[in-house]
Amino acid sequence: MNNAFNMLTQFLKPQATDGTVMIWAKEILVALIIIAIFLFLSRLVSKILLRWGKRVTFFTKTELDDRILKRSIPHISRILNATGLYLAIHSLSLHEKAITVLSGILYVLLVMIIFNLIYHAFDEFMQWYISSRSDDGFVLVSKHMAPVAAKLVMLLLIGTALVIIFKHFNYDIFSLVTALGIGSLAVGMAAKDTLAHMISGFTLMLDRPFQIGDRVKLSNGQIGDVMDIGLRSTKILGIDSTMMIIPNSDLCNSAVVNLARPSSMIQGKVNIGVAYDSDIEAVKRVLIQIASADEEVVAEPPPVALFTSFGDHALDLLLLFWINNPLLVGVVTDRINSAILRRFREEGIGIPYPTRTVIMEKGTIKDA
Repeated sequence: MNNAFNMLTQFLKPQATDGTVMIWAKEILVALIIIAIFLFLSRLVSKILLRWGKRVTFFTKTELDDRILKRSIPHISRILNATGLYLAIHSLSLHEKAITVLSGILYVLLVMIIFNLIYHAFDEFMQWYISSRSDDGFVLVSKHMAPVAAKLVMLLLIGTALVIIFKHFNYDIFSLVTALGIGSLAVGMAAKDTLAHMISGFTLMLDRPFQIGDRVKLSNGQIGDVMDIGLRSTKILGIDSTMMIIPNSDLCNSAVVNLARPSSMIQGKVNIGVAYDSDIEAVKRVLIQIASADEEVVAEPPPVALFTSFGDHALDLLLLFWINNPLLVGVVTDRINSAILRRFREEGIGIPYPTRTVIMEKGTIKDA
């Protein structure tokens, strides 16, 4: 037991010249005083930041600084406490190895506290940014992609912290970076398709051709509502209530029509042919009256009736109208078609069907 105690004493403290216990007690007392001072200082700084920091941030327009200050105060207190421990350790006449080990532990602790402070500040910024920009409809990073962005920032901070710690302990950083680069290359070659979808997901996040809830039309003609934009794929609910899961790279490399942006207004069309002896101007007026009478058709822009071409058996016209709800374009078109048919019958406007007249001339048939 005595031998173990002597070995511990030799490790913690070098060979004392005076061998007195009084010097050792004074050093411990000084170390405790330093720790107590920094504990008091950390509490004092916390109270000052809580009281006066809020008064300073009160004059700003946003609440971002208030939120960052609230998250930062505990970390600042921990930094002061760790600094007190560092100074207290160096005030003792410990063995050089003991000072190196304890200083290294405190250095790692300080790095972890500082980078944790940076991460929490970034997290508060992300939450503030998404909540403050959600009302105007434009956000650089959506709330569905915010957790992914937070994880990437965390990985970046962890990597930076490891590099700083290894450099402090004189480890070869170049070999570490080389190993990470070779490992990343191997992972990239093995999962190139997955990485392509992930990169495309970030492209959709930054470019924002559509948002969750938008109705889109895909390159293959399918129409649906965007339900979720993930890191690898996007989920679209079709109008037939089927869920389409489309890889993000396919969406980035194909044409997508956003039916909800810049507005949800959509155009409806009705093609119709009337007899050649019809009054075109009167037919146009009737078509515009029918479209304007429907409750779903907007007043601006107003319905338009166009005489498009001379058909083989009829005069071709095109009726254009606009509605605010893309879901009702089929229902509104059905109502307008029914009203046109009913009104044309009342007005005596003919809708011809294809006819062919064969004229046979009398001739003499001669024998060959």
